[in-house]
Amino acid sequence: MNCNCLDVRFYLLRFALALQFLPLFAQAQQSAANDILVPLEKGFRCRAEVINGDTVPVVDLYAVDVETQFVFRNPKHYEQWTRIKYNVKKVYPYAILAAAKLKEYDKALASITDPRLKKAFLKTCEKDLRHEFEDELKSLSVSQGKVLMKLIDRESGKTTYEIVKQLRGSFQAVMWNALASLFGNNMKCEYDAASTEDVFIERAVKLVERGDF
Repeated sequence: MNCNCLDVRFYLLRFALALQFLPLFAQAQQSAANDILVPLEKGFRCRAEVINGDTVPVVDLYAVDVETQFVFRNPKHYEQWTRIKYNVKKVYPYAILAAAKLKEYDKALASITDPRLKKAFLKTCEKDLRHEFEDELKSLSVSQGKVLMKLIDRESGKTTYEIVKQLRGSFQAVMWNALASLFGNNMKCEYDAASTEDVFIERAVKLVERGDF
């Protein structure tokens, strides 16, 4: 009889403990079920900041370009846009590569203090640019050369005149600029996104970068 009473009390104790931990067990089961129903792969991890005791997710959004639709005043205006768009697509890769090389040159020049070594290095830079671009640039039209000069200034922050002056000296820069002026170009031209022509160039660059053209 005593044994039976002890058994009953033991089972009652187990039952009471089970009832006590039942909510925790149910919560764990629900959590496991949620993990099954909503796999981690469907969510995403992000940075978070604690603000006033609350954990706030921090998500970096991609930049979005908002562009207005061009309103062409006449067929000639549309033809200008079409021509600039074509020229930008053709010369933009040269501008990107040239700007990258110029930045490398400037970085190397900053560490050279000996004037003779600097002069020798600049000659090497000129030969490198000639080897890289001379044959391709010979085939460019005058209008494409003008767009290229604008884009080089856009990408490097240097006009073509400044680049020639750095590589070959002031006299050569003046002579080459005089030669360019005979074909209606100006090596000192700067990129101005507010000007009508450069607005077209900027829009065309965005199209090329997005792969829309």
